Amino acid sequence: MKETKLRIEPVSETSWILYLGEEIDVHLAPLIGQFSERIANRCPEVIEVTPSYTSILVELDVLHADFDKFPNRVRRLHSELVQGKSDDSSRLHLLPVYYSPEVAPDLIELADHCGVPVEEVIRLHSSCEYHVCAIGFAPGFAFLAELDERIAHPRKTTPRKKVAAGSVGIADRQTAVYPSESPGGWQIIGRCPELLFDRMKDPVSPFVVGDRVKFEPISKDEYLRAGGEIGNG
Repeated sequence: MKETKLRIEPVSETSWILYLGEEIDVHLAPLIGQFSERIANRCPEVIEVTPSYTSILVELDVLHADFDKFPNRVRRLHSELVQGKSDDSSRLHLLPVYYSPEVAPDLIELADHCGVPVEEVIRLHSSCEYHVCAIGFAPGFAFLAELDERIAHPRKTTPRKKVAAGSVGIADRQTAVYPSESPGGWQIIGRCPELLFDRMKDPVSPFVVGDRVKFEPISKDEYLRAGGEIGNG
């Protein structure tokens, strides 16, 4: 478990923010994910936990919480984790991706920009194991890091009005899968046929901060058999 220093600051009369780092660090993701889970499960006064890249926002039940005692409680939980008393329960998600200009309007342009063949973009993107560092922008949208710098590419100057659900994108040294159709400015290099956001399920998304993700290239036939569609943004 990565060793970190914990800084705790009040945000309001009912919330605290817990800082575990000053800069984005992919190795913080497992700690932040497990720390968030422990706080939610072992602190009954907590009503909401919102993890991010380097911090966790915690909202307390004003009627049942002892606001002043909460910092000592979370310091003990943090100490357990950094001392290795952890089950390292981060899950690995294997996501199939069809990498093709048929579903990836930016794949060829990104390869040209990076000075590598399309096949190398696919190899580099699918050879990494990523960490879920934050969830936001849209429900279930998981920010994954850290992308190989050889295929890093900035967001588009003008976002698209519509990006199809399942689209796999790159923005700087992050990658992500659009869980539902939405506007977006990431560079689209492939598409995943799996349903990654379902309002009828609880939870609505399979991802939590700290999870790991690996992409597996699939053929067009495999993509279509899995329910994937060609076109649609």
